[in-house]
Amino acid sequence: MSQTRAGRGRWTQAKRDDIGRRFLAGESLSSLAARHDATRAAIRGVLRRGGYKRPPPAPAAEPQDETINPGAPWSPHPAQQPPQGAWATWVFLGGRGAGKTRAGAEWLAERAREPNRRLALVGPTLHDVREVMIDGVSGLRALPGRERPRYEGSRRRLRWANGTVAYGFSAEDPDSLRGPQFHAAWADEFCAWRHPARTLAMLRLGLRLGDDPRLAITATPKPLRALRALLAEPSCRRTDAPTATNAANLSPGFLAGLEQLYGGTRLAEQELEGRLVEGDGGLWRAEDLRRCRGAPPARFDQVVVGVDPPASAGGDACGIVVVGALEGRAFVLADLTERGLSPHGWGARVAGAARRFDARRVVAEANQGGEMVRAVLAAAGTACAIRLVHARFGKRARAEPVAALYEQGRVIHCGDFPALEEELMALGADETGPSPDRADALVWAITDLLVDRPGGGPPRMRMVR
Repeated sequence: MSQTRAGRGRWTQAKRDDIGRRFLAGESLSSLAARHDATRAAIRGVLRRGGYKRPPPAPAAEPQDETINPGAPWSPHPAQQPPQGAWATWVFLGGRGAGKTRAGAEWLAERAREPNRRLALVGPTLHDVREVMIDGVSGLRALPGRERPRYEGSRRRLRWANGTVAYGFSAEDPDSLRGPQFHAAWADEFCAWRHPARTLAMLRLGLRLGDDPRLAITATPKPLRALRALLAEPSCRRTDAPTATNAANLSPGFLAGLEQLYGGTRLAEQELEGRLVEGDGGLWRAEDLRRCRGAPPARFDQVVVGVDPPASAGGDACGIVVVGALEGRAFVLADLTERGLSPHGWGARVAGAARRFDARRVVAEANQGGEMVRAVLAAAGTACAIRLVHARFGKRARAEPVAALYEQGRVIHCGDFPALEEELMALGADETGPSPDRADALVWAITDLLVDRPGGGPPRMRMVR
């Protein structure tokens, strides 16, 4: 009699049940045979007669695409969205944690969706490019819902599946940008670059591929001449965001803690508000300008439109600032400065401002155009008087009496004029930067209303030779 047949008689019901339970739980035939001192065939017979069958294996899960990062679609705040229309450079200035890196990464990732693009990533150092722009929490390889590009460390580049490649560069080495060419570029923390102007020039020389090469720059602002020159370019578009704009994505208490430590200081204005603040020697301070906010009165003694005409036809800005006066105080009503207007264009804009605010006169600098300025304004339909003024001293000297009026609390800003206030804070601190067209127009207007009028301003000094 075989061992299998001999074993049939010794299986009790309890043993059969134990074998079936263990088999269904996943124990192998070999293990069951060893446990009961039987052959695999004997165990198989017990299982067959008892009707024990394991359920079929569950179907394999659908393979996950590991190249796509999980997560919800991005919901940017307005400053994180690139400008509409035609532009060559987009500058996003924001406070710490305002979402600048995410905005730059999302913008470049959108460019990378086009196949076979060549892109550039420029940061203060190569370490910053890798740790912030590429592998940071808001970097290109971490964007939810977007393809996770492959990083090739030996070549310092990212590669997408569609053939698009992004190369990393350090602003410490501007000459490394000689030779390569790109369809688009993202430059991060521009104000922390060692050679901002030179590196930017080298980068732009490489933006020569495709029909519309563009550059996005993200930065916490500092009062650098390179940044002021960049913002003054006709093809540059700017967005701004203080840290508080992105508070929902920051640690609770972060803003409150920093505001308690640094609120009202120049550091907070720059690092939290994301504003260009004054450098050494500036005539205006950020805290002084914050204190000069107020509502306009119901009437004015008189209103003037200050004008700083563009030095060239097209490209340069025409400074246009409307100021009213009442009882020895000046009220800044509007900053209508515009860039890239023709002579007829800026003349019409000034004439329209004079009509809208019922101005008594237009005060225009005539150093560049002389009587041509009067002719342009008259031809555009300026109905009020036109007073031409000439700059005989430097900008700082002209601005000092007006800055003194601000210190005395005699100038009120009836609105939010961030671009104008940044130019005011730059006066005296950066004489080599681009022309402060808005600030010049304001200085001419307030000088006309309060400084040049009898008893209107602080004591005047006269040079005696």
